[in-house]
Amino acid sequence: MQALSGKIATMPLDDLNADLLSCRRCPRLVAWREQVAREKRRAYRDWDYWGKPVSGFGDPNARVLVVGLAPGAHGSNRTGRMFTGDASGDFLYPALYRAGFASQPDSTHRNDGLTLRDLYITAVCRCAPPGNKPTPAELDNCRPYLEREIELLRPKVIVALGRIAFERLLRIAAMTVHGLPSAVPFAHGALYRISDGGQRTADRLPNTDHSSLITDRWLLCSYHPSRQNTQTGRLTADMFDAIWQLARQLLA
Repeated sequence: MQALSGKIATMPLDDLNADLLSCRRCPRLVAWREQVAREKRRAYRDWDYWGKPVSGFGDPNARVLVVGLAPGAHGSNRTGRMFTGDASGDFLYPALYRAGFASQPDSTHRNDGLTLRDLYITAVCRCAPPGNKPTPAELDNCRPYLEREIELLRPKVIVALGRIAFERLLRIAAMTVHGLPSAVPFAHGALYRISDGGQRTADRLPNTDHSSLITDRWLLCSYHPSRQNTQTGRLTADMFDAIWQLARQLLA
């Protein structure tokens, strides 16, 4: 992992999240998140939009770290909590509840009583991007926050929701691949073992029965629970449940 930038490298989790709130490193994202918060969507005209960077959320002692893409313009950018108030969260939290990671299946606002058990949710981009497409430079600006979260949480399992999150995690871990001819492939259900020390490695494992595995850290891939994926059937509830069941097995 590359050296973290500045004071972020030494911040505890609460201070890290507090520091994030004042971040204005990306002028395009700052302008967009604040414009959306002012103009609002008609259905949410009575809401006081969050309109700021969105910090990670969950159990500070979590062994599972979930990494998504970015806050939704009228989801997390409105509610102030990851995957809260949009279609992606409506698909994610019921699955986490079924797997025993969430206290309730609904996530409507940041004070709705939802708590996470042994799981922490974050993203590679912390501000809502136009078109849900952050630029590489904007992702680089957010990278120190994710690096520090990984350092502090030291998760046993990291779940990448979508290809962009997966590719960014590979950059952070500086992985190389044994037994693969080129880049590490992204696929739903793909599982990689991360070996600490010196140069880290990632070994792709077959998508079979993983119940007998005993390890230190794993990177698990899933399609993102976006409306585009769930409404087209690319990601079904059964497929998503299998991800969290496997995460449970890896913790055992």
